[in-house]
Amino acid sequence: MDERDVITKGDKVCDYYAANLRDTAAYVKDYYENRLKVVKAHEMPFENSPQGILKHLVHEDMNTVENCVDIYMQFLPPGQASGKHRHLAEEVFFVVEGSGYDLHWDVSFAVDIKFSWDWAEEPKKFEWKQGDFVYVPPYVMHKHFNADPDNPARIIVVHNRILKAMGAAWYEQIEPYEGYIASEDPRELLEKYGMRG
Repeated sequence: MDERDVITKGDKVCDYYAANLRDTAAYVKDYYENRLKVVKAHEMPFENSPQGILKHLVHEDMNTVENCVDIYMQFLPPGQASGKHRHLAEEVFFVVEGSGYDLHWDVSFAVDIKFSWDWAEEPKKFEWKQGDFVYVPPYVMHKHFNADPDNPARIIVVHNRILKAMGAAWYEQIEPYEGYIASEDPRELLEKYGMRG
């Protein structure tokens, strides 16, 4: 049987391509007419997450024009640490205030029939202070520590959102921050630690 005879069999008909054109036109219209190009500080939501106290600057659920990254500010109270997590996308963060260090548990992987992952038993330590820029490689377990027992630290964290659209977001919380209670209001926590006026 000829390949042409095989490929031309079947009775299903669709409009996938035309639908893509319609969806693109609707997206472009929404992008230019409805999406936020400026997000005011009072519009950025706070979150008490297992990773820590966050203020989302850009997130896919905030209806902004940004399509590639999520950005949040993480508040680290004096002498405290974030949760410990890992995610397939790399992470970068900028230290806005304070000083501290990160612990990174490097990952190694193998591919046979499926992926297998292993993390180092001993972490690597990276010290940081105000003005520093820190890189966290893909899928490396990590935790942020505020080393100052008297002053807060703040970092701006950037995550690549593109992998999520590809089905590979893979966010895993290994442990929550110490004392995490999901029902606590993040604004009240910031007031408690003297980090909100």
